[in-house]
Parts: sequence; C-alpha cells; structure tokens
Amino acid sequence: MSIAFTPSKAADSRQKRRQWAEWKRGLPVYLMILPGVLFFIVFKYIPMGGILIAFQHYDPFDGFMQSQWVGFDNFRRLFQDPDFWKIFRNTLVISALNLFLFFPVPILLSLLLNEVRLKWFKKGAQTLLYVPHFLSWVVIVSMTVLLFSAQDGGINNLLSTWGYERIEVMTNPEYFRIVYLLQVIWKEAGWSAIIFLAALASVDPTLYEAARVDGASRLRQIWHINLPALRSTIIILFILRLGHVMDTGFEHILLLQNSLNIDISEVFDTYVYRVGIIEAEFSYTTAVGLFKALIGLALVYLANRASRKIGEEGVY
Repeated sequence: MSIAFTPSKAADSRQKRRQWAEWKRGLPVYLMILPGVLFFIVFKYIPMGGILIAFQHYDPFDGFMQSQWVGFDNFRRLFQDPDFWKIFRNTLVISALNLFLFFPVPILLSLLLNEVRLKWFKKGAQTLLYVPHFLSWVVIVSMTVLLFSAQDGGINNLLSTWGYERIEVMTNPEYFRIVYLLQVIWKEAGWSAIIFLAALASVDPTLYEAARVDGASRLRQIWHINLPALRSTIIILFILRLGHVMDTGFEHILLLQNSLNIDISEVFDTYVYRVGIIEAEFSYTTAVGLFKALIGLALVYLANRASRKIGEEGVY
C-alpha cells in the first residue's frame, strides 16, 4: 500500500531534513562551546540557589530549607556595621582607580602598538607585555616585597647606599593604592590591550590612505580613524567592568594587606573572607555578596541605557 504525502507534509519533511543537516554541520561548534556553557551552569547559575541563606540564620546541619528565616536582618546588620562606610568607601576608591586610571592604559597601549611598523619589534614588545598576565599575584607581591622591604629590600638598599632614606612602601598606608594600581597596570595592561588591537586590525586600510592623501598627520589619523573604530568596544567593555565595580580582586588586596594599612585596604572581598570564612558567618556574608551584586546589576543597567540613548548598541 503506497503512502501519499500532501504538499504541506512534504514541505515539513524537507524543512526537518534541512534543520537536521544544519544541526549536524554545527555540531563541532556546539561541542566546542559546551564546556563554557557547563561552566556557567555549574559555577554561576546553580550556586544562585544559595542566595536563600542571605535571608536566613543558616545552620549547615539544618540545611537550606530547615534553617531559621530572618528576613532582612542580615542586611540591617550590614548597614548598621560601624565599618560599613569605611569598607564601602575603600571599595569605591579602588574601583575608581581601576575604572578611570587603569582602564585607559590598555587603550593607549594598543594605539601605540598599532603605530609600530617594525614587525619584529612589535611582536617582541607584545610578548613582553603579555607575560606578566600569567604570573600569579603571589609572585608579583613577593617580588614587590623583595624589592621594597624596609629592612633588606633591593631598592631600599640602593637608596641607603646613595644616602637617601628608606621608603616604607609595604607598611605605609599612603603607598597602598599607588602600589596596587602600578601592579595592576604592569600585570594586566598588555593582556587587556589584545581586544583593542583586534578591533584596530579590522579597520579598512583605505581609510588611512585617504587620510594621508588629505594631509592628515599620524595623530589626526588616530583621532579620526582609530578612536572611532574603538568606541563601541570601549563602551561595551566599560559597561561590563561596571558590573564588577564592587569586586576589587580578593587575592591581590589580601596579599598587600597588613595591620598597618587595613584602614584603607579593607574592602568587601577581604571583609567577606574574614567574617564569612574565618568566623563562619555564612548568612551575613551572603547578604554582603548579594548587596554587591545588586549594585553591579544596577550600574550595568543604567550604563547600558545611557549607551543606547547616545546611539551605541550596549551589551543587550
């Protein structure tokens, strides 16, 4: 017995075969992105269920659902903490250093590297600038201690030999933010410049030729060609960085922190470690983490709306 297909069923069958063929063609790509998707599911989305304990007096033995619910008591405790405004101020100051002093450095670095015409020099410079990114903060802070230790640091020994006073870099609170910023620039500026160099590589070379014909200098070409080409990338990365405005780098600051500079080095990340891990205040520090996340979310939302109002795409 023969089976007759109606035109609509035949069209549906062809559509399904096409979809199956496209899915098979994209299978290698799907497999390639699978580890990233699993990473975000396992380490980002599933742990979000733990936000519940911010509204509880969490007891590990009772579990999530059996622990006592306390509502917003943990948040009230945070805002009533005598150290809250000090920690909040320190976090904002360090975030401002990252946003307004570190963030432009990779942009400037990419513009400078893009102007280098000697390929061997450009590749060598890029390699030297990328290498610090792969060093851990433990190594970098240890190197700083060895160089600037007040008693036997290499730099201080030289200063003493030349008749100058030793500099208390690691224990003087006045130097903490300077040391922090210089270390971040040295470690991350080269690596962060990669995405800007990629954006500059996509610029049409005929634009430079036309600019030279019109008599534009190298600075004019940077101003009227390179910077407009980087504008959307800069805006998107700036918006994404705003989402981490309350995350200042736990490991780095903890390694630089000591009893003499703690008044300006204590931030939410180190506070959560000290109170949440060492003192086992899990519910309270979860509330602190949720407070940080909400501030980052609000800043991303507002910055994205502002970028769309000026004609940029934003992140969503």
